[in-house]
Amino acid sequence: MSSDVSYTTEEIAKMLKISKLTVYDLIKKGELPSYRVGKQMRVDAADFEAYKQRAKGMQTAAAQTVTASVPAAERSHSGTGAAPGGIRPLVITGQDISLDILVKYMEKGVSGIRPLREYVGSLDSLISMYRGESDIVSTHLLDGDTGEYNIPYIRKLLVGSSYMVVNLLSRNAGLYVGKGNPLGLKSWADLSRPGLRFMNREKGSGARVLLDEQLRLHGIKPQQLSGYEQEQTNHIGVAAKVASGEADVGVGIEKAAAIVGQVEFIPLIEERYDLVMLKTAENMPWIQSLLGILRSDEFRKELQAIAGYDLTRTGEILFET
Repeated sequence: MSSDVSYTTEEIAKMLKISKLTVYDLIKKGELPSYRVGKQMRVDAADFEAYKQRAKGMQTAAAQTVTASVPAAERSHSGTGAAPGGIRPLVITGQDISLDILVKYMEKGVSGIRPLREYVGSLDSLISMYRGESDIVSTHLLDGDTGEYNIPYIRKLLVGSSYMVVNLLSRNAGLYVGKGNPLGLKSWADLSRPGLRFMNREKGSGARVLLDEQLRLHGIKPQQLSGYEQEQTNHIGVAAKVASGEADVGVGIEKAAAIVGQVEFIPLIEERYDLVMLKTAENMPWIQSLLGILRSDEFRKELQAIAGYDLTRTGEILFET
């Protein structure tokens, strides 16, 4: 098999006839080596084949042990697929560092679960929840017509589901510009200036939705932005392109500008960064534990140490069905 062949987590799940959650769990435990390409996790074909051979060997050894230890009279009455107990993996989507901090607290304070991070954008996150591929979705999607964040999108995508929307934090979003703002950019309307070199985010990200909504509201066509098709998969990538002079402007959050340096940030909107969880009988115990973490002084103090976060509504249930 060619060493250049690799598979996505979705392809692995289909070939093994298991859920993506189980694939993430295998990766988390180190049983299935993987690496990241952009926002996708990939597994080399050689590593996949090696995992299958190990799994087959373990199953054969287990079957031989059971056959030897179970009396013959009992073997004919035994089932073949007992449901495994133990730890349940929880997939948490999003890219903000606050989620990494949240995972740390969940690992310590929520029993019976293993948090797994998936670095995808807001819209793709909601779609993954609709498909049953994620458990905690983070989202910051602006509806330009109402000025409301997240809930208009959630209500459309999760129609028929019972869910809870909880605030994680709020943060400033706006424009990255060169040091000293040499072009004097101050507003969304300034993106209509001819000749600006733009750096975009990928489709499905909250920053991309924010940009597209602002372009629509200000009557600016995407074709007017030179570089609209040029994409980065995170805020830091966009800020770095502006800092290096490869682009004049990009859209993102304040914190990334501080991390990259040599770039200035023009705040234009405060965006609400929320968590979405499906309300099922199985989920409610860990949801209650999660709410306790979000509302705890210890968690809030750790987030307060990071510049650019507004925690006024952290842990507040904003909407539920």
